[in-house]
Amino acid sequence: MAHSLNPKFTPAAVRTQDNRPDFSSEAIRTVREDLAACFRAAARHGFEEGICNHFSAVVPGHDDLFIVNPYGRAFREITASELLICDFEGNVIAGDGQPEATAFYIHAEIHRRVPRAKVAFHTHMPYATALSMTEGDPLIWAGQTALKFYGRTVVDSDYNGLALDHGEGARIANAVGHADIVFMRNHGVMVLAPNVAEAWDDLYYLERAAQVQVLAMSTGRPVRSVPSDIAEATYRQMREGDPESARLHLASIRRQLDLEEPQYRH
Repeated sequence: MAHSLNPKFTPAAVRTQDNRPDFSSEAIRTVREDLAACFRAAARHGFEEGICNHFSAVVPGHDDLFIVNPYGRAFREITASELLICDFEGNVIAGDGQPEATAFYIHAEIHRRVPRAKVAFHTHMPYATALSMTEGDPLIWAGQTALKFYGRTVVDSDYNGLALDHGEGARIANAVGHADIVFMRNHGVMVLAPNVAEAWDDLYYLERAAQVQVLAMSTGRPVRSVPSDIAEATYRQMREGDPESARLHLASIRRQLDLEEPQYRH
């Protein structure tokens, strides 16, 4: 399933200290810890799949670099200091190891080609992925939670197998358009956001929306969609409070982890 990145890429170990940026700022440390918390929380909710899925964030102050999880580590193992910093050419600028191949090719092109996407979460979480495999639009706007995503989704219908080159990563990135949520047909989902908190909030509620939709569809009874005007109004109501709600949601996750899995910060 997972693939190692081509060894031609330059590991951090061969780069001299003199030509490396300083990554010790509080802003970078916060993003590392926030990402590590999201990996742990995603594992708790069953959003991960083995060692195959990946989260990334643009390095604060360095728009040509991104933080991503290392190849071979399960979400529930990841700590802040284990996360890698890479450039868009596949060079590991800081950290030990290398990114998983599809993680690099997808996330490098997302951050290069969609600069508003400061954070990108890609998972094969079961309910959202199940809907990516069905005919028609994945979400049918029948549940209140789903309305958080009204008008914010796109479907990338051109599944081409594993993303093992820049071309496939670029194709995925070019399919994003103005969307925040990408249903990758026959594959999984991608959540794009301006910060880690909003990415986590969208990821969590997307899977909850998908879960209740699948449950409703499984009854065999007709599922009633919300009228479009009410769906639009509800979406606007939700989005007004989303940034603060997302911040508090992630803060809650971190408080729980501080008590139960404090090693995520290390």
